[in-house]
Amino acid sequence: MDFELKEEHKLLVEMTRNFTDNELIPIAPEIDAKEIFPKENLKKMAELGLMAMTVPEDYGGSGMDTVSFALAMMEVGRGCASTAVTMSVTNMVAEGIFRFGNEEQRKKYIPPIATGEYAAASFALTEPWAGSDAGAIKTTAIRDGDYYIINGEKVFITSGAYAGVIMVAAVTDKSKGKHGISVFLVEQDTPGLTIGKAEEKMGQRGSNTVSLVFEDCRVPAENLLGQEGDGFKIMLADLDGGRIGIGSLACGVMKACLEESIKYSKGRVQFGKPIAEFQAIQWMIADMATDLEAAKNMVLRAAWLKDQGVRFTQAASMAKLFATEAANRAAYKAVQIHGGYGYTREFPVERFYRDVRVTTLYEGTSEIQRIVIARNILGKL
Repeated sequence: MDFELKEEHKLLVEMTRNFTDNELIPIAPEIDAKEIFPKENLKKMAELGLMAMTVPEDYGGSGMDTVSFALAMMEVGRGCASTAVTMSVTNMVAEGIFRFGNEEQRKKYIPPIATGEYAAASFALTEPWAGSDAGAIKTTAIRDGDYYIINGEKVFITSGAYAGVIMVAAVTDKSKGKHGISVFLVEQDTPGLTIGKAEEKMGQRGSNTVSLVFEDCRVPAENLLGQEGDGFKIMLADLDGGRIGIGSLACGVMKACLEESIKYSKGRVQFGKPIAEFQAIQWMIADMATDLEAAKNMVLRAAWLKDQGVRFTQAASMAKLFATEAANRAAYKAVQIHGGYGYTREFPVERFYRDVRVTTLYEGTSEIQRIVIARNILGKL
């Protein structure tokens, strides 16, 4: 087995790492403190080819593989989780449009995502009464001639106030349950769509998170993604890929926790010597490094399986589950190593601790990942 990265992967990591060091890390504290949506950096990232990475160049994408996407996400996540989650969801939508859209939809919506003309793209599934139970959504889309009329509400929508296009799940046939769900591409300025206020969150405060309200929102029938009834399948397929993105983000935060802990423990002197010389600190750093290595390998394996065109649902759920839980452990240890200073905003580990907490919640909670994994192992019960 060869775990060596290809030359193009190494070059991508170097480029993304330099961008993260020079553009993201210096302003990440301000983005967090002032809840600034990082539009300028997202535009620069689009210019670097990071916003539609796995879409072929014929449609404006970068034509890269999923391993490349995961590696880039790890570097961006190391610098700013708010920027990373925006990147992850935008890439997920671009790929969803490519995989399930027709030629007209691909040519209309992917180029503005790829170039940064759209600041971001959004994925709208969750509702006040339908989180983990995605099949219980109540938003409806009723055919009316050449349009669908959408009514309902979505919550916790990443980049909703800035997205040029939003993938929206809605029920088109109530009698068919989850098989009666369809997906629509809704432009942000569509009449009948109202953007709610931004949520006040614990972490990832630079990531815009809003509710969306649809009141007789008229969407052209040509904006139906795939066929009526394909929505549940499309959303689950997109979430499989999205879990690789969030697992990668978690690896990035974990790496940042480890780097800051190493630096601090070597410089902090107690009892006459650097705390890095104490076994208690060494063991925490050893655990963090071991978890990071395992998480990276799991995420990259899931990405590789996806690139091979084979089923990767279980691998993606395992990678997302392990990486996000491990990243939370790493953030805890990083604060502990920093002692009282870790609880202040003077050091970035306080922000890492807040930013990483949500990774076990979005794109499917840890509990949902365990259900997905168990069902794949045991067969659907």
